[in-house]
Amino acid sequence: MIEELLPGAVVTVEAYAHDEDAAVDGIELYPEEEAVVARAVAKRRREFTVVRACARRAMEKLGVTPRALVPGQRGAPVWPDGLTGSMTHCEGYAAAAVVRDGDLASLGIDAEPHGPLPEGVLAAIALPAEEARLDRLSAGDPTVHWDRLLFSAKESVYKAWFPLTGRWLDFSEADIEVCAEPGGRSGTLRAQLLVPGPVVDGRRIDAFDGRWTVRRGLVATAVSVPRDDHGRSGSPASA
Repeated sequence: MIEELLPGAVVTVEAYAHDEDAAVDGIELYPEEEAVVARAVAKRRREFTVVRACARRAMEKLGVTPRALVPGQRGAPVWPDGLTGSMTHCEGYAAAAVVRDGDLASLGIDAEPHGPLPEGVLAAIALPAEEARLDRLSAGDPTVHWDRLLFSAKESVYKAWFPLTGRWLDFSEADIEVCAEPGGRSGTLRAQLLVPGPVVDGRRIDAFDGRWTVRRGLVATAVSVPRDDHGRSGSPASA
C-alpha cells in the first residue's frame, strides 16, 4: 500500500496484523533499541519491534546492513549515514520506507485507521480553508473520512519536514489541499508551507507534494522531498 505512494527509489516493507508474528520472527532488538522500551507495556514494545523489523528488512533490500534505529530529537528516528526514511504504525499495521539520501532529501509516511477523528480534533488541526475543502470533498464522496486523511497528511508532512529543519511545524503552518483521482479512493496532496521552508540543494522549499490512499480499513499518506535534479516546488535561497 505505502509503496504505491512513493517514488520508485524508495524501498518499503509493511506488515498487517496477520503478518506481525512473521515480521518479528528471529528479530532481536539491538541493545540501544532495547533500552528505549525496557519499561514499556507489551503493546508499545510490540509496535516498536514490528516497525523496526520492517525498517531492517527495508535496509536489507536496499543493500545496507541493518542498524539500530533509536528515537532522536522529538522522537524522530535516527537513520544510518547515507539513508533517510520514515516509519509508521497503528492498530493492525506497520510500515517503513527507506531511501538513499542521494535520491530523496526527505520523506514521511503515515497510516491511520479509516474512521472519523474524535470530536474536537479537526478544529484543533485544520485551517479554515482546509475545513472548507474537506466539506466539499465530503459532499462529493461521504464514504471517505476526509478529516482523518487530513490528519494523516499533516503527520506525513511533519515527518518529512523535521529531518530537514530540526524544528517543530505546527498544524497551522502548512495548508494542505487533498485531491481525489477517478475512483475516489486515492489521489494527491500538496502542503503549502506557511513558514519559511527548508533549503535543499541551495533552493528553498515552498511546498511538499505527496499521495494518499484508502484501503483495507486504513488511510495512508506519503510525502517525498526530491533532490534538486528531480524537480520540485522551490525558489533559490537568498544568500
